[in-house]
Amino acid sequence: SLLPSRALFQVAALERQIFDFLGYQWAPILANFLHIMAVILGIFGTIQYRSRYLMMYAVWLVLWVGWNAFIICFYLEVGRLSQDRDFIMTFNTSLHRSWWMENGPGCLVTPVLNSKLAPEDHHVITVSGCLLDYQYIEVLSSATQIFLAV
Repeated sequence: SLLPSRALFQVAALERQIFDFLGYQWAPILANFLHIMAVILGIFGTIQYRSRYLMMYAVWLVLWVGWNAFIICFYLEVGRLSQDRDFIMTFNTSLHRSWWMENGPGCLVTPVLNSKLAPEDHHVITVSGCLLDYQYIEVLSSATQIFLAV
């Protein structure tokens, strides 16, 4: 049965949604929300044997794989993508980054006082000692999503 695997999709999507909300990353929040809705419709389509829902779910999974491939390229800065320059994940509304940047395993966050680099209402920090850099945590999360979709 496909239901246990779809439940795993739901749990993985909810986990991702939580951490994207914590980082105020609006583009992934929107994509995760759509994914959660698609998984619910996919589960409904499986239970009710509705081929239209299953086809929609199959098309969504192709888009989902593409989105996650983009996320991997974004965090690995493939091509012209740059985390320092592109605020794609926040729709250019803020300077927020991945929640994992400051809260990754083993990370030590040190505020930089009196920095002229920080815009108003923001602070500059240095992050050191991380066991795994936040980019790789995000890449692993997206790779997991691709694996589950395939």
